[in-house]
This record gives sequence, C-alpha cells and structure tokens, in this order.
Amino acid sequence: MHAPPSPLEAERSDGGSGSVRIGVLVPLTRPGWVEAGHHLLAGIELAGREVNDTGGIAGRPLELVVRDTAADPRKAAAAVDELARLGVAALAGEYHSVVARAAAARADALGLPFLCSSAVLDALTEQPTEWVARLSPPQSRGWRVYADFLLGAGHSRIAVAAQPSIYWASGTRVVRDHLAPRGGTVIELDMNALTPAAVCDALVDHRATALLLLVGHPEPAVSIVKAVRRDQRLAEVMMGAPAGQPEFAAWATSLGDDGAGIPFLRYLPERLGPLGARVERALRERLAGAPSFVAFEGYDTITVLADVLRSHGTDRARTAESWPRVAVQGSRGRIEFSRTPGISVWQWTGTPVHVVDRDPAEPGRFRILHAG
Repeated sequence: MHAPPSPLEAERSDGGSGSVRIGVLVPLTRPGWVEAGHHLLAGIELAGREVNDTGGIAGRPLELVVRDTAADPRKAAAAVDELARLGVAALAGEYHSVVARAAAARADALGLPFLCSSAVLDALTEQPTEWVARLSPPQSRGWRVYADFLLGAGHSRIAVAAQPSIYWASGTRVVRDHLAPRGGTVIELDMNALTPAAVCDALVDHRATALLLLVGHPEPAVSIVKAVRRDQRLAEVMMGAPAGQPEFAAWATSLGDDGAGIPFLRYLPERLGPLGARVERALRERLAGAPSFVAFEGYDTITVLADVLRSHGTDRARTAESWPRVAVQGSRGRIEFSRTPGISVWQWTGTPVHVVDRDPAEPGRFRILHAG
C-alpha cells in the first residue's frame, strides 16, 4: 500500500511536469516502527517546504514522492524500482537498517543516488558504491561508544536479550568485540526461546549486571522491562536499549516510570545551534510534541539533497559524483561525506553521538550520560 501523497505532492500546481522529484522511503505501517517513520517524514517534509519557500531547485518546485516500506525489504526494493521509473532525481530516507540495505542495493544497481537518513548497519551495500551516502553513524561507531559507556559505568558482564536479525546480530558482535579485550563478557539470550521470567532467571544465573534490549517495541521489550523491574533479585541490574527505543513517546506511554533510566544512543548534539533550535521549534509544532533525533535526520537529508541539486543539477550521475564535495550546514552540525574504512558508502563522520536516558525523576527529560 502506498502512503498518501505528501503535502508537497498535493500542493504542486504544474502537474509535476516542471518539478524536481525526490523519492522518499519511510515505514508508515506495521510491522514498521511507525512512530519513527512519522518523525522521519516530518523532518523531510519540513525541509522540503523550506526548499520550496526559498525558490525550489533552480526555480523548479521540489516534489516528494513518498512510499511506505512497512519494514519490508522486498517492498522497499520494489518501491525503488517504481521511483526510478517515475524519474526521481534521488532517493531519501528509511529508518530500518535491513530495509535500507535492500533499498541501497537496488539504488546501486539502477544508478540512482540514495541519501540514507537513519539506518546504521555498516554493510549497507555488499560492495563499495558511489551511489549511496549516509547521515547516521555506522553501527560499529555508535555501538562502540555504547560499549565504552558500559565499561565506564562498571559493567563487564553484559546479557543481551535478542531476536533474530542481521541488525541485532551485528550490534551484539560490535559490543562483544569491543568488550572482550577489556575483560568484558557478553551472554546471549535467545528471545525466541525465553519468556521474560526466564530472562530474569538467566540474569541471576549468569551474574549479569546489565541487560541490553535488542528486541522490538512494544513487544517483547515492554514485557521484559516490566519483568526485570519487578524482580527484587535484579534491583541493581541496568537495562539498556542502544537502538534508541526510549527516544520515542510511545516508550514512555507504554512503560511510564519503568521506562526511565534505560540508556540508549541518540544522534543529537549536546546543544543545538541557531538552525537546529529553529528546526526543533518547527518540528515540535508539526509533531505536536518533542521531535526525536530521527526527525532531525529527515530534515538534514533534504537539506543536503537540495544543496546538491541546486549546485550540480538533477542528473543522477552528477549527484553521485558530488558526495565528496558536499559541505552543508545541517540542523546538527556541518555535513561532509568521506570514505571510512570498512564502510561501503559515503559517510558523514561528524554525526554527534551521545548515550542518554530518560531522567527517573522527570521521565520527559533526557540526561546525557556519555559522549562519543
């Protein structure tokens, strides 16, 4: 099912003949993380509106052609094929790493520039590609920062409650490889085989001092958190969610006070600059609530693509050739792309990375615990 046209689509007055199209991939229906998808799209649409309010692309209106991926790699690949046929100048977006990987593979095969907003999986493509760039930090960077936080907080016996997924397996490997030389141990708990109560027993048996929730939300994450919080044997066990589940309002809604004090990775600077502060206010109004870092990722994606298209035209090959020449002030800092060892796409290396949690004394407030 396709998403409804974005406001930018609905407002175009020239039938699309004179517009510059950007294809947008976002999860807007289950089993995708719908709240993340809406935040990503809010940022994308805000930036798109600002582009059109400032003259569009060389006088031509920017048109966002939105497609719902629903966290389905096959659906995303099919959407890339469709968007390529529709003549989009570039692709933007996607939140889920496995889905972005499928989209990136098709974009690379078709010669279609793709600026990935939020997916962190290191191996976004099997081979190095000139067609794909990424704003979010690679998982190997962010999750090493998280592993350093764990060690600094005194945790060396880490249990991982994980569901089967390339993304979760990759994250577990990053944490294990980083902790092992420093005396840390990672214990894997298969959530296909264990109930939340069994997870609690395993934490006691393995003498784990921290539990990482590498699982979907709301379930089984909510049930695991509630079980651990209510088990007096585990009063000193820290729970963590490096993938960022506690960032979103649905986490606080479903868990209340139980959802506080669970550290996660957040890709926002400690303080927003003037542009970031203005974007934050606009996003808050658009979302009727606090914007997540994902909304800022969406805004920065279109800001970068608009700059590229204005500077180098709408030819797809010229867009791909321009990645190493990008120098754009985004909402979270200056954005430039480079080649990073072990990463197959053009990468923004300046993404701010922090470990934060919801303050137990005030769950609506975020505390910075560690900077990477």
